[in-house]
Amino acid sequence: MNTEKIINPPSGYLTLFVFLILLGATIYCGVAQMFATAIILGLIDLILVLPGLIIVNPNEAKVLTLFGKYVGTVKQDGFFWVNPFTQKKKVSLKAYNLNGQQLKVNDAVGNPIEIAAVIVWQVNNTASAVFAVENYIQYVNIQSEAAVRHLANSFPYDNIEDETASITLRGGAEQVSVMLEKELNERLDRAGIVVLEARISHLAYAPEIAHTMLQRQQASAIISARRLIVEGAVGMVEMALNKLSEKEIVELDEERKAAMVSNLLVVLCGDRSVNPVVNTGTLYH
Repeated sequence: MNTEKIINPPSGYLTLFVFLILLGATIYCGVAQMFATAIILGLIDLILVLPGLIIVNPNEAKVLTLFGKYVGTVKQDGFFWVNPFTQKKKVSLKAYNLNGQQLKVNDAVGNPIEIAAVIVWQVNNTASAVFAVENYIQYVNIQSEAAVRHLANSFPYDNIEDETASITLRGGAEQVSVMLEKELNERLDRAGIVVLEARISHLAYAPEIAHTMLQRQQASAIISARRLIVEGAVGMVEMALNKLSEKEIVELDEERKAAMVSNLLVVLCGDRSVNPVVNTGTLYH
């Protein structure tokens, strides 16, 4: 990786004053018909003085190269004068916000899903950003897409297909974001880029299986709810029988207990309102 070299060039105000003096001298010599002197002074002013003046805005840097050799980077904002023969490339140090496009990929168990991420990044090493890659902005876009695809292939969408999965794309959002940020920093370190934040912005099943997976989720939710209802109903029936026995309100033989358990389970586990039936006889008539 290229090592960044920070330089602090001299202020440009003194050089600007020299430029104005030379400009005035050039005009004076031209008026005085001292054309040779005027041409020399004009060339010095336009070739050696003026091209060296640079303005660096806040959150901006200028990368300087002289005849193909890296000279340094000016990160301090202000008005400066540098070697007029250096090439000056502006690099923004502001944070970029990349809203990735929706990608259609397969998760760890092969289900087609749609996924997208929002990534906040900025240039940390200007030398690497300029010299290590061809176009660091395009490099970030391509590597970010590759990282999101790799992340989606590494984990299942949820626990429906893989109940043993400790991390899922849907349930482990925080952990997934941390891993995505870590992988992006490793991929983009070559270009001197640091990722400040990475979050999954869109996650859904692909349209061709979305309806089927929704029905499966609904069925799973119904089964879980029924399981909870049955466990509660059995506990309530057990409590009712114990209370009747403790308070000796009525003595029930095994057949009456079975009938009572059956009726209570129907009432407690049913998904519709129950209409009571008044029995004026006995269990046996």
